[in-house]
Amino acid sequence: MIGLWHYLAVAAILFGIGLVGFLTRRNLITMFLCAEMMLQGVAINFLAFARYHGNLEGQVFVLFILAVAACEAGIALALIVVLYRKGKSLDVSVWQNLREVGVPPTIDIEPLPPAPPEAEDPHLAPAGIEPHRREEGAAHA
Repeated sequence: MIGLWHYLAVAAILFGIGLVGFLTRRNLITMFLCAEMMLQGVAINFLAFARYHGNLEGQVFVLFILAVAACEAGIALALIVVLYRKGKSLDVSVWQNLREVGVPPTIDIEPLPPAPPEAEDPHLAPAGIEPHRREEGAAHA
């Protein structure tokens, strides 16, 4: 029979993996997914204790957690898209200029390799034949 401690162990493992992933990764998408994993660990705790105590309060909290997580996912996706379009990188260390005033910048122990040069956008050839241009000094007919 699966008891309360089994659920709590699974929730603790989920939360721990999410916490380690959030603290060690620098990619915004990975950090977001790790935060979601931590929320799911908390939700399992609420459900386990609600079942153990025989009330529905934990399940109601889980519904709120899921609603907040859905809103967070939409806002995080929009933020990730905007930051990627602006900086062409999802690395958190690139966004040092977004910190509060007076907070010193975080210095990476292992610096990132330099970014590869950006390729020039392709130019399409004009369609059709280019019209003949008149000379500036030519008479108008």
